[in-house]
Amino acid sequence: MDSLSGISMFVQVAETRSFTEAGRLLGVSSSAVGKSIARTEDRLGVRLFHRSTRSITLTAEGALFLERCRRILGEVEAAEAELSDAAGSPRGRLRISTPQLSGLIMPALDGFMLQYPDIELDVDLSDRMVDIIEEGFDAVIRTGEQHDSRLVSRRLGSCGQVLVASPGYLERHGLPAHPSELVRHACLLHKFPASGKLEPWPFQLAASEAEPELPQSFVANTIEVLAFLALQDKGITFLPTFLVRDALTSGALQIVLDDFIDQIVTFWILWPASRYASPKLRVFIDYVSQNLKI
Repeated sequence: MDSLSGISMFVQVAETRSFTEAGRLLGVSSSAVGKSIARTEDRLGVRLFHRSTRSITLTAEGALFLERCRRILGEVEAAEAELSDAAGSPRGRLRISTPQLSGLIMPALDGFMLQYPDIELDVDLSDRMVDIIEEGFDAVIRTGEQHDSRLVSRRLGSCGQVLVASPGYLERHGLPAHPSELVRHACLLHKFPASGKLEPWPFQLAASEAEPELPQSFVANTIEVLAFLALQDKGITFLPTFLVRDALTSGALQIVLDDFIDQIVTFWILWPASRYASPKLRVFIDYVSQNLKI
């Protein structure tokens, strides 16, 4: 069991890149963590970490050992879960990452917490492309095509994307009849956090027509801000329909240039293929699949 404790400490240090933070999460001192890592390195005869005054990074041997250790801990967790399944509901800590779409994500997480009070959620709300394996996530929710062979995925649903503006804005500035007219409008644009690039508006144009150069009236790295500004008569923006469904129904927003846009966004939940799908992860996947209102 001492070896198992050392493995757990090693994985926590590898994921947090900090002896102090690993100790805090495990409820021991940073000194105890450091000594445990040193004993593990002595036993294995290799260095697991490059240490400096500013950072801790894995060596090549440490990276290889990390993947093995995660599998070991996953098997231990699986064994414990199988023994406790009959005794009660799924329990334990789940570390997940989701897009910065609180209006979409939080109702599902709220319902999940009510149904499974013994499961602790550690949620990273971020649009960056996290590395599920390296950063130690149990599952992530993301959009777009998924091609990582290390991961298993389940499709959560799809929705269209539309250009929208408020009636108040259109009354003052006019309703554009063609994408080329957008150069005279306030355009509220989304910037991808990972790349810093602007999300293009995918117009279907004739081969002879040039893409309009959109005015960068307002740029944000989260689309919920753009929806808010559109409702305040600030301009035209490009959003998934789930985010503006109620506003379109009530008439607070209306679709613009619908004949020139035809795009679908698909949401997926992904988790490591090498990791045992514990009861807590299985119920989370099933619940989100059934209750995320895309």
